[in-house]
Amino acid sequence: MPDPSQFALFLAAALLLAVTPGPGIFYVAARSLAGGREEGIASSLGTGLGGTVHVLAGALGVSAIVLASAELFTLLKLAGAAYLVWLGLCAILAARRDALAPEPTPALGSRRAFREGVVVEALNPKTAAFFLAFVPQFVDPTQGQVAVQFAVLGLLSVLLNTLADIVVAIAGGSIRQGASTRPGLVRRLRAASGGAMIALGLGLVFVRRPAS
Repeated sequence: MPDPSQFALFLAAALLLAVTPGPGIFYVAARSLAGGREEGIASSLGTGLGGTVHVLAGALGVSAIVLASAELFTLLKLAGAAYLVWLGLCAILAARRDALAPEPTPALGSRRAFREGVVVEALNPKTAAFFLAFVPQFVDPTQGQVAVQFAVLGLLSVLLNTLADIVVAIAGGSIRQGASTRPGLVRRLRAASGGAMIALGLGLVFVRRPAS
């Protein structure tokens, strides 16, 4: 492991990156506004597990293979973008159904929100690129066990990201709960969250493979 000063620098940088608004935070916020606090927290845990997939893949060298292959990178990117767009469209259609139906569409539920969070993050090549660019800066080859160092530091980064996402989920859930007595506002929040997910998906389409 890095020396204490280097490790402290890693924690400071990882914390700063965790609280910086990015696609993960925006996705969790959208989920929280659409389905409430429980769905938001479940999504946070799901994206955390998806991030763990990238960390373990990076430690095993799989992520490097994907990023080195233009075809694999594009396939992963388009799959992730299509999934986000599909989730966004579902949220918008559900909001429109609520406007026409006497009873509101039931929430997705925590289990489904968790599963979708896993898939969204696992299909995001930007996450793989982030870990491969950020974590190795703090790995000390002279200490040996490079893959273990990468995994430990990567998992710490995932933990900080997840904690930040949970805070966002709680805040977003509180906003939605405050609007619960205004069904029209809730529908608009759900539609807006769907639009945000579509925007995230379309943004993913334009992500470029990191230069080797």
